[in-house]
Amino acid sequence: MNARLLAGAALAALTIGTVASGPALAQGKLSGDTVKIGVLNDRSGLYADLGGEGSAIAARMAAEEFGNKILGKPIQIVTADHQNKPDIGSNLARQWIDQDGVDVIVDVPNSGVALAVQEVTREKKTVFLMEGPATSRLTGDACSPTGFHWAYDTHALAVGTGRAMVQEGGKSWFFLTADYAFGHQLESDASAEVKKAGGTVKGAVRTPLNTSDFSSFLLQAQSSGAQVVGLANAGGDTITSIKQAAEFGLTQSGQQKLAGLLIFLSDVHALGLPVAQDLVLTTGFYWDMDDEKRAWSKKFGEKFGGKMPTMVQAGSYSAVRHYLKAVEAAGTDDGPTVAAKMKEMPVDDMFTKNGKILANGRLIHDMYLARVKKPSESKGPWDYYQILRTIPGAEAFATLEESGCKIAAK
Repeated sequence: MNARLLAGAALAALTIGTVASGPALAQGKLSGDTVKIGVLNDRSGLYADLGGEGSAIAARMAAEEFGNKILGKPIQIVTADHQNKPDIGSNLARQWIDQDGVDVIVDVPNSGVALAVQEVTREKKTVFLMEGPATSRLTGDACSPTGFHWAYDTHALAVGTGRAMVQEGGKSWFFLTADYAFGHQLESDASAEVKKAGGTVKGAVRTPLNTSDFSSFLLQAQSSGAQVVGLANAGGDTITSIKQAAEFGLTQSGQQKLAGLLIFLSDVHALGLPVAQDLVLTTGFYWDMDDEKRAWSKKFGEKFGGKMPTMVQAGSYSAVRHYLKAVEAAGTDDGPTVAAKMKEMPVDDMFTKNGKILANGRLIHDMYLARVKKPSESKGPWDYYQILRTIPGAEAFATLEESGCKIAAK
């Protein structure tokens, strides 16, 4: 590992307890006599709240369901901060696999980093569970036999929020787009959905990642005269752009509306309901939808300072749990073998029921169109969403044929 990586990436390892609860499982073939799970994400920057330590906690919760052992051997979880830099992310992934015996990499918000890590895990035939990144390319032209895209993607966000806003009369759009792989793909997918629904796109402006001042970009959006300003960004950038749009008076005239194409529960919490109220969004998970989700989320909150999980964090639990079930069923942690077993098995847990994994690694599950509640509608902490409708998985996500994944087509 180079000096920059050693200095820049805080690599912290946490070994999960190794005392199994219940009967010992049958012995299997595991590399290094352990299953090592690497949670790789933004732990200190603009995406830390939506994944970060919360995704590591969720992964530990999945391991705990197996008594922290699989096939009679311990489960170990390590974490690292990719700092939203593809070179750091790919170098960490390579070190983990080549030197540290990591069997599966989890989360990786930031599509640019995820695309780089996908190249490493494809080469090394290592399972890659993606809950944080959004670009639909990860199961499209950049797909991998051992890559799995779990919680959401840009196609599903466009189908949900993009289509809903056009149907509500928002026919003309202007995009504020994060200037890297995620933002570009989200703008592209949303533009296609807007046009398909009968709308038009008046223009777009590219904004640097982690922008502190959106005023000039918001002025361009206002000058465009578009009815909808689509925010093709996420995390801290979404929070900042929405706050500054409110200060700028962008929507006060009633002529323009904001469309947050990727909004997380953590964003709404940071914004507060007075600012975030009435935003329409698409999500793959909401903690307060049913008893099973509420029960799991309560346990999560007890481990995470009372915070309720985002769809990325809930997805990390679901993906790791499904991976461990596949290791158990396959009797090995060999990447291609486990990946094949994962695709054979339905995903059935608190995150989704009867979820199906396509050959390109895309988990097909229901998505949800939601509206952020007004302060007067909220009954307490984290009671933020009104679910408007369920978007069936087959409608939300691209088909295998539409995805453009050449590996899956073989």
